[in-house]
Amino acid sequence: MDAFHALAEPHRRRVVEILAHRGRLSATEISDEFDVTPQAISQHLRVLREANVIRMEKRAQRRLYTVNPQSLHQIEVWTAELTKVWNRRLDRLDAALKENEV
Repeated sequence: MDAFHALAEPHRRRVVEILAHRGRLSATEISDEFDVTPQAISQHLRVLREANVIRMEKRAQRRLYTVNPQSLHQIEVWTAELTKVWNRRLDRLDAALKENEV
């Protein structure tokens, strides 16, 4: 699964937002932010890990999760390229409309 597919689910996007704002957190700390079962959050964390959107490190009995900045950078680059394409198209449309003004 790629990052885009993983982030298509609202709970998973929220997990990434929480980690981005608060830094390294345990699964319990993340789960406390939701009104779903800890098992559901665990599954979301697994999907995000497999898509390389977040990282997990073991510290003694705890598993701590962080955002993988490289994965988010790839999304940022993709959206920036798409924005450039649309801006060029809109600039051409704007120019065409100005040519046809009365």
